[in-house]
Amino acid sequence: MELENLPEDCIASIISFTTPRDACAMSLVSSTLTSAAHSDIVWDKFIPSEYITMIPSSLSFNSKKDLYLYLSQNPILIDNGQKSFVLEKMHGKKCYMLSARSLFIVWGDTPCYWEWISLPNTRFPEVAELIRVCWFEIKGMIKTSILSPKTLYGAYLVFKPSNIGSYGFDYQPVEAFVGIVGEDDTQRRSIYLRTSIEEISDNGSGIVRLSRAQIKALGLNIFIPRRYPSLPRRIIHPEVEAQPSSPVSSSTHKLAPTQISSPPSFANDDSCKIGVEYPKERKDGWWEVELGDFFNKGGEEKELEMGVHEVKNGNWKSGIILLGIEIRPKL
Repeated sequence: MELENLPEDCIASIISFTTPRDACAMSLVSSTLTSAAHSDIVWDKFIPSEYITMIPSSLSFNSKKDLYLYLSQNPILIDNGQKSFVLEKMHGKKCYMLSARSLFIVWGDTPCYWEWISLPNTRFPEVAELIRVCWFEIKGMIKTSILSPKTLYGAYLVFKPSNIGSYGFDYQPVEAFVGIVGEDDTQRRSIYLRTSIEEISDNGSGIVRLSRAQIKALGLNIFIPRRYPSLPRRIIHPEVEAQPSSPVSSSTHKLAPTQISSPPSFANDDSCKIGVEYPKERKDGWWEVELGDFFNKGGEEKELEMGVHEVKNGNWKSGIILLGIEIRPKL
């Protein structure tokens, strides 16, 4: 019997065992499949029932598909605002972000080291700004039972440089880890938290370091190749008036045409080593760097721990704003 000759409810039940992407593809085959693929029977199967009650009562949806699309595009806060939840759109996998407040941060409650601030258009009411620390350690945990089964997950530190730029992360990697609490197979890797550092010479009196965001704010018309976005570059700027150690601000500098000198050698730089992770800019304006991954078999009640630390070198580090740690499928 042809699939299209079956009752619509039966077709919808069959489609519900596929994925949202497959359901959308089937809706293009024929009018019969279109009706079945848009059925609430299909899309109700793709929506985790435990999160339906968390949707604001002021919102209403014409169909379960509309509700699914809302959950795949709008993170909702759970656990008293300590986490956010959203669905991965193509396959309906669960994604979470642990807020900075839910993380263990060494010296996180000491204002001279970390400051809790609010930023506009941010999913959490508070984010953590690193003022200055030597002992840099952040970690979080999530129960594997709330993750989608039979799914490979990646954990990502989500952050951005502060307005004055980050310090102490330029050439110093930090160690990242992901693993099950109490088990011996924890993944470890080196990562960098520098986003993009440009060096500007001020008439030979010193070097002022600017992030890509600062250069954009200052209005410098500089072409920065993105092939190696995390590697340092030297920019000759003869009319920058600043002390080598002072923060750069747009009100204290004269801007002039710039030129990029020859790329420096990275033969002895850790950034050339395979396996080192670098931050990537996200569509929401934040940056992320992968800490590691974990395959969730499902059916187990375990705790997944992930984080970063740098405690060996003892150098001061400052100037990043932490949004949280995101756990999402690697598809």
